[in-house]
Amino acid sequence: MISKEKVKYIAKLARLALSEKEIERYQNDLSKILEYFEKLKEVDVSRVKPTFHPLKIKNVFREDVETKKDIEKIKKLIELMPEKKDGYLKVKKVL
Repeated sequence: MISKEKVKYIAKLARLALSEKEIERYQNDLSKILEYFEKLKEVDVSRVKPTFHPLKIKNVFREDVETKKDIEKIKKLIELMPEKKDGYLKVKKVL
């Protein structure tokens, strides 16, 4: 069984203030989790291929097509901006 000191240490790392009752509860819960991992270590996985993702997924790309631009709206927007440079809108730094 995991020690109370170990539970307190984990709680400190997680910045949790636990009551004595909660420490006992987590001591029991964490011990069960660690016991389960010990059981998992006994499973023979020598013939199982390593997986990097549980689902077979792939990127789906859209076709790269040019979209229509309303040049007049863009020009008007740029005119309304207080600061602009070389046809681009100038904004304050974020970072």
